Amino acid sequence: MINFHIWATNIPAVTALNGIILFFAGISIICIHNLCVRSWSVLVTLVGWFGIVGGLFRIFFPEAKQASDNTGTYLVIFLLLVLGIFLPINGYSRENNATAAH
Repeated sequence: MINFHIWATNIPAVTALNGIILFFAGISIICIHNLCVRSWSVLVTLVGWFGIVGGLFRIFFPEAKQASDNTGTYLVIFLLLVLGIFLPINGYSRENNATAAH
């Protein structure tokens, strides 16, 4: 968020490469963790699907305008930060660990 100015220039080849990496990361997540259960773990599946959709968008539209410096962008960045803190805490907690019972 501090270095928001780096998005001022958009190199389409780098954006497309980023989309390819994001797409394959999403595919990997979905292949391993495609669960539709009623718990927090469905967020992992949603992250995979958003990775696939976001990757495809970046592959097919690499010259699209980048996010502008406004309140909505900072809200999305904050929500991603919260999700990035929430998933590891719940994934590595003692009660969710399958080997904790052994």
